[in-house]
Amino acid sequence: MRGELAALMAAFLWAVATVVFGRLGKALSPLVLNLAKGAIALVLLSLTLVLIGQSAAGLDRQAVSILALSGVIGIGLGDTAYFAAINHLGPRRALLLETLAPPLAALLALVFLQETLSGRAWLGMGLTLAGVVWVIAERVPGAAPGRADYRGVLYGVLAALGQATGAVMSRAVLADTEVAPMWSSLLRLGGGFIIIVGILRWQGPVVGQLRPLRSPKLLAGVALAAGFGTYLAIYLQQMALKYAATGVAQALTSTSPLFVLPLAAALGDRVSLRAVVGAVVALAGIGILVNG
Repeated sequence: MRGELAALMAAFLWAVATVVFGRLGKALSPLVLNLAKGAIALVLLSLTLVLIGQSAAGLDRQAVSILALSGVIGIGLGDTAYFAAINHLGPRRALLLETLAPPLAALLALVFLQETLSGRAWLGMGLTLAGVVWVIAERVPGAAPGRADYRGVLYGVLAALGQATGAVMSRAVLADTEVAPMWSSLLRLGGGFIIIVGILRWQGPVVGQLRPLRSPKLLAGVALAAGFGTYLAIYLQQMALKYAATGVAQALTSTSPLFVLPLAAALGDRVSLRAVVGAVVALAGIGILVNG
């Protein structure tokens, strides 16, 4: 149950951060936003590891390479594609495509890790994802019908595939080993950070692209979102992948839209009956997954 609870906590933190990321995306490109939040989270993780003296047991050359590559795919490329999908499709439709990640992760884990799920686990994952899809597919009152943005859809699918692949690679290292989630978080973020810097340098001078971050208000927003949505959330996600099956962990971390509902209600937004029904269905699925 420790892994399942960690996944739900990660989903909650990502929901809080997504609200901030949505606003930051209007001022920062997906790559710059990903680089900034990754850099801040790397500093926080490094300081934490020094302060708590976390053991590096189990981190041989193969484990380090797999975790770093997992970060390149899941964070460097996957998160950048996700931010691009938000810019093209908006948060709701981007989140809808992100629900492809759990079944993709379960299938990849089945093929590469021989990790099977029980019928009960598949039922729980199906109910959870159905509830999430029902919530985020609801049309926003007063919004114009969205036209198909095929580039945005492609970014969304690539983001889901990147998340699924990165999760399976992390699980391959974390399962049944002494590798600590804090170390795997640092190595994944490091891999993602390196590939993002490489892409930015290929596009042109990096310093010029980081100029918007001179705004103290903007930088404070990035720091806040990075603290909740990257530093804490990625650690909890890695803990979930260590102690829960890949598909289950990925399904539970995809429940962020459900946590947005009470946040929206607290801010005075109307929460529809449809959203409540979707949340109840998803909660039934979560109950099945948590109680195994």
